[in-house]
This record gives sequence, C-alpha cells and structure tokens, in this order.
Amino acid sequence: MTASACTTALITALVPLLALGACASVPANATARIGSAILQTASGMPAGTAQIVASGDTVTLSVALAGMPEGVHAMHLHTTGSCVAPDFKSAGGHLNPEGKQHGTMNPMGSHLGDMPNVTIAANGVGTATITLKGTRTTLEPILFDADGTAIVIHASPDDSMTDPTGNAGARIACGELKPT
Repeated sequence: MTASACTTALITALVPLLALGACASVPANATARIGSAILQTASGMPAGTAQIVASGDTVTLSVALAGMPEGVHAMHLHTTGSCVAPDFKSAGGHLNPEGKQHGTMNPMGSHLGDMPNVTIAANGVGTATITLKGTRTTLEPILFDADGTAIVIHASPDDSMTDPTGNAGARIACGELKPT
C-alpha cells in the first residue's frame, strides 16, 4: 500500500471516531457552541477535536483525541491561535491573562491555560471535559482576541507545579480555536 493510500485509510478510519468522541464529550446542558478546533499532529495527521460550549455563563471545553500515543499527556490553552508544525512553538506560551504562575497545585498559580492531564488509552483515544475558570462574558474576549488561542497536547504529563510549563515536554498536537 502506498503512503498516500495509508494516509487516506487512516483519515477514513479516524473521522467517524473523532465525530463520535466529540459528540460524547459535549455536556448535555450546553446551550451554545462558541468555539471549536481541529487538532493535528506534527506530521499533519488528524488528532482530534475541541469544542467550547456555554450553558448560561459557564464555559466548558470538551476534547476528543484519536491517533495519539498511549499514556498521560498535558493539555494546555496557549496564547496564540497558530499551529505551525513540526514544533507548534507558534502557539506561544500558556494562556495567562492574569500573569499567574503555572500549576493547579502551585500556591502562586494557576493560570487560565492550565488544564488537567488527558489519558490516552491503548487504542490511541482519549477525552476530557473541563469547566474553564471565568464567565462567558470574560472568557470570549480572551479566547478569541486578535491573535486567537490554541489548544496543545504535550508528550508528557503536566506535574501541576513547575512554572511556566508543568514540565510537560514537547508539543505533539495542536489546534487553533475559532469562534463559531
């Protein structure tokens, strides 16, 4: 089988899985989808979807990943909605509009970009649903400012303490959040 045929076969297999995962992870009480992203790996392969939904003033990020390496991986929101492969450094640092330190266990933290780790199963699939800190009114201008926001998956887990990155390792997947 040629490389092109393998890529087509993989994409064909992943699309239904990504769609199912995204639907399963969106909260049932969501009243409005306010943003979304399609994540890709450094090689350009699809890696998942992210949906930002609101229910009243509560904002939730739901992520469905597929084709990822098994294990626990850090997941963060980054300051710039740019995902230039292969290293995704174009996404900038973690989203931190209040200038706090990193980590949910850091006594000086945490910042808006801090997220719980996501666990990827042996089949390469994982999901996460996170309620973002803030209200819809305060979050929309931050997430969808002039340079946007990216969601990034890292090679290693976040230690929830080390500033500024959580010792999370390389960026292995990225998606540019876009308002809907």
